[in-house]
Amino acid sequence: MIGKLLAADFMKIRRKGIWFLTVLGPIGVVAMQMVNYGVRKDYLYQQSDDRWGYYLGNIHSFTPLAIVLGIVILTSFMASIENETNAWKQLIALPVSKMGVYVSKFTVLSLLLLVSSILLMLFTLAFGLFLDLGADIPFTELLKYSFYPFFAALPILALQLWIAAVSVNQGVPITAGVLGVILTYAGYVLPDWMIWKWPLLMNDWDEPLINVMLGIGAGVLIYAAGMIDFTRRDVK
Repeated sequence: MIGKLLAADFMKIRRKGIWFLTVLGPIGVVAMQMVNYGVRKDYLYQQSDDRWGYYLGNIHSFTPLAIVLGIVILTSFMASIENETNAWKQLIALPVSKMGVYVSKFTVLSLLLLVSSILLMLFTLAFGLFLDLGADIPFTELLKYSFYPFFAALPILALQLWIAAVSVNQGVPITAGVLGVILTYAGYVLPDWMIWKWPLLMNDWDEPLINVMLGIGAGVLIYAAGMIDFTRRDVK
């Protein structure tokens, strides 16, 4: 049954521009570095002997904002599709559980963000090769900067979906999302326990993997809480 729900959800988003947004995010992040290196490549090359490391750091400086903004847009789009067609009630009227509906929404959103992370890795690698940054490509760092922010941002995704799924007025999740984007932008000064700082991969221990583990753990907890709350509520 979950497979049918997933197929239905992917069918709904097929012509809604969501796939375009999924691709646009990583393109935008890398495009900013295309402009950056196109304007002052010689200057940037002089900033570090580790050209690949410096380049990946520049890419990562925009990734957290892009992924949090992407979460806000995708969850709002997903909820608005259901609200516009009154599909919440139609879905629950079918022989499917509300839990299954919620699982399907979260799975689709997670897959979209995972695809975006894969594209970010490929675009980052392609432009790095174009810049001829060196023969020793740091694939471990490339994978870290491409996928760690996604896993660290899972609590934000779970929270945004929860708010979007239970809110009659979609201005509520959008407002919460804008606040989240602002907090992520100011993440450098936030305490380590705030989930909007985690995609930056910064903490007092200087260990990005901690953010990933916290993201997965807190993401599961918030996802479970949202799913339980959604199943207990009356359908909008």
